[in-house]
Amino acid sequence: MRHPAQTPAPPDGERPRERVTATRAAIAHRAPARRRGTGQWAGWAFLAPVVVYLLAFYAYPLYRNIDLSLRDYTVRSFVRGDAPYTGLANYAKVVRDATFGPALWHTVVFTVASLAFQFAIGLALAVFFHRNFRLSATLRALFLVPWLLPLIVSSSTWSWMLNSESGVVNAVLAAVGIEPVNWLTSPDWSLWSVTIANIWIGIPFNLVVLYSGLQAIPSHIHEAAALDGATGWQRFWKVTFPLLRPVSAITLLLGLVYTLKVFDIIWIMTKGGPSDASTTLATWSYRLGFGTLLPSFGPGAAVGNLLILTALVFGLVYIRVQRRQGAA
Repeated sequence: MRHPAQTPAPPDGERPRERVTATRAAIAHRAPARRRGTGQWAGWAFLAPVVVYLLAFYAYPLYRNIDLSLRDYTVRSFVRGDAPYTGLANYAKVVRDATFGPALWHTVVFTVASLAFQFAIGLALAVFFHRNFRLSATLRALFLVPWLLPLIVSSSTWSWMLNSESGVVNAVLAAVGIEPVNWLTSPDWSLWSVTIANIWIGIPFNLVVLYSGLQAIPSHIHEAAALDGATGWQRFWKVTFPLLRPVSAITLLLGLVYTLKVFDIIWIMTKGGPSDASTTLATWSYRLGFGTLLPSFGPGAAVGNLLILTALVFGLVYIRVQRRQGAA
């Protein structure tokens, strides 16, 4: 009697179904690893243009500026690239210069006054337009005009308006019986003239950012405060302004960074004069590097690096404060 042929047992006692299951599991385990590798390469491919842009337009210029400030560059050595290394000598030369003290003070006054008035007026306008009355959108668009104009156009317009002989401002003052003012040629008024122009240019930015912050505050919070009997001023000071604090902080930080480097407005209107009465660190840096027949590249770069360092310090302070508020 024949017995049916028996199937040989799989090696190591492993059954075929178990072997297929193990194979599928191994393939499924390797697939996520391949997908992760592909995703990482895709991520680096998308990140590469940004990295190249930052290296080419930020890291390299910053490196060159630092190198300029640490060497004794002349026109000849700048072309040949053999300027001797001098360490911090350019920084010491800048600090000992008689122009440094007044330029630093003018920078502080120009920056603080610009930030204070830009923020205050921008916040007042943002609260005003937050009511959404008729023509609100149209008026907001008109307030953006100073921000959209090229700075050379805005600065030239203010130079014409503040002209001592043919300016519109002095014409208005004469019409009401006030003596004309030498806005751009008087040491007492030149710094305030460029500050007024800068305030006018910066108000739209503060308006847009603060208005967006107000739009993000839920309306039911104001309604609850009104039901509790809070007046309009109390609702603003106790509710709106604290909730607007993060937006206010970034607005002031960006305004600070922008105002520290303002050059074109001052240079077009007064060129830092008369007698350095409106010279700031930004205009002084330009004048040292490009404003004379024998430029001082090293000291000019040193002044520019001091401005960069100041902006960096305030940026780090802002980040630290934000982290503390997030952890609280």
